[in-house]
Amino acid sequence: AQVRALDGGTDADARSRDWLARPGHHLLGWHDPDYPPLLRAAPSPPLALFVAGDPMLLWHPAVAVVGSRSPSAGGRDNARAFAHALAASGLGVTSGLALGIDTAAHLAALAAGGPTVAVLGSGIDRPYPRTNAALHARIAEAGAVVSEHPPGTGALREHFPSRNRIIAGLSLGTLVVEAAQRSGALITARQAAEAGREVFAVPGSIHNPVARGCHRLIRDGAALVERADEVIAALAPLAAELGQALRRRLDAPSSVSGAPARSPRAAPDADDPDYYRLWQALGHDPTGMDPLVERTGLTIARLSSMLLVMELEGWIVAEHGRYSRKS
Repeated sequence: AQVRALDGGTDADARSRDWLARPGHHLLGWHDPDYPPLLRAAPSPPLALFVAGDPMLLWHPAVAVVGSRSPSAGGRDNARAFAHALAASGLGVTSGLALGIDTAAHLAALAAGGPTVAVLGSGIDRPYPRTNAALHARIAEAGAVVSEHPPGTGALREHFPSRNRIIAGLSLGTLVVEAAQRSGALITARQAAEAGREVFAVPGSIHNPVARGCHRLIRDGAALVERADEVIAALAPLAAELGQALRRRLDAPSSVSGAPARSPRAAPDADDPDYYRLWQALGHDPTGMDPLVERTGLTIARLSSMLLVMELEGWIVAEHGRYSRKS
């Protein structure tokens, strides 16, 4: 149905049909039941999204981690530490695949075995910058890459502010790690605030020019944060609400897969093969994501969504990126 929706005769339509015909490629329109609810509620949501990877990850509670393309060494370390801790807690990490803070955040989320979503300011098949082509491929395999622009679209300067509204709209909150006074990260933070989302900023040295944007955000009312658990605590109630919406959507037939989704309430029973397999792979000792992938044969993206649902249902406990059956 996604391919037939693009029935024009232009070269762009042909490229889109060819791209959508490949496994793991999706198109979510505004009226699609799988269109992410947080983005739908944000100002000026795109009419459609091209997605490479798991489109249900766009429902996963996530934090946007953004900042300078030329961060300080300390800023890069902070981005890694925050993103790793957020992903290990079960939250997703959303960013823009740019150099600097974005790249550090995506890599840290992948290293933690958590979901990460990259939003592009170019066509879904055109990673920008090109030096991040390998990271683009990794995220498409283990998470999701998103663009409102069809395949073949180049990276134009005017695309990036609109790209930032999608980053903010998909996320429960936006964390700015480092940003100069004139930074695209500040646009993302402003768009997050306009969407009614939380904005967090990491303070830095008064002598660091890429900390001044964060200090400005804090003066304007952003929450000053020094540790990831402060972000996690602030977003926990909102994450639970979105998790319940995800559970209801997984209970319903999926237009992406064309088949009924799994029921999370069947986790300890044999009624659902995937959930039962995951339940059997879990024990009372905490288990990391890599052993669960090996034991179940499921992808990290699929496991992340299932584990979140099982945690919200009260079947399991998640601590520091490791999962165990609830006593």
